Amino acid sequence: MAEHSASVTVNAPVHQVYQLYTHFNDYPKFMTFVKEVTYLDDKRSHWVADVIGRHEWDAVNEDWIPDRQIGWRSVDGVSNSGRVTFEPTGADRTRVTVLVDYQPPVGILGSLGEVLGAGGEFERRLRHDLQHFATMVEQAPAGALDPTSSAYLFHGDSAAARGETTEAQDESMGIAEDKAREARHVPTTSETASEERVPPVPGTTPGRELT
Repeated sequence: MAEHSASVTVNAPVHQVYQLYTHFNDYPKFMTFVKEVTYLDDKRSHWVADVIGRHEWDAVNEDWIPDRQIGWRSVDGVSNSGRVTFEPTGADRTRVTVLVDYQPPVGILGSLGEVLGAGGEFERRLRHDLQHFATMVEQAPAGALDPTSSAYLFHGDSAAARGETTEAQDESMGIAEDKAREARHVPTTSETASEERVPPVPGTTPGRELT
C-alpha cells in the first residue's frame, strides 16, 4: 500500500468545515479529479476518480467522530482507505489533513508508476483540490453548513464545470435534463444561475447519523 497526505488551513470554524467536507456528492463541483460520488445508502458510496487513469470503487464509512475525523475503506474496485482529520487552530481556523492509503493498480506496473512519480502527481492534485475546498468554504456565508450556499461551486477548474462528471453524478445533481436540452439545442429557463439547477444535498449524508 502507498500512503499519501495533504493538508490545508481553512479560515472557518471546525464545525462548519466538518459539515461542508462531509457532503461527498458535492466533491465534483469543486474538485478536479473526482468525477462522481453517489450515495448507495447512509454508510456506503460509489466513487469515480481520474488520477493517472480512471478508477472506480465502492467505499464504506469508518471511524467517524463529529467535528474531528472521518474515515473510509473501499470494499471493491481500487483498494484504498484513509481518514480526514479536522483540527481547530483558532476560533475561525481549521486544519484539514487527508491521509490516503491505496494499492497501486496493475500489479508491478502500478507499483512502478508509484515509484516513478504517479504518487507525486496524486499528492499535487490532492493539495490543489484541498485549496479549492478551502476557497469554497471561505466564500460561503458564515456558519453555512451546505456547500450549495457557496458561490465557488462549479468554479471553472472543477470536474462538473468542465463537463467531466459521470451520468450518475449528473442525475444526482439534477443537471442531466439540462444536458439533454443542450444536446437538442433547447434553451433552459435558467442558464445563468447554476444554483437554481442544483437542488440542496439531501439532509442525510453518509455517516451523518453520528452528528
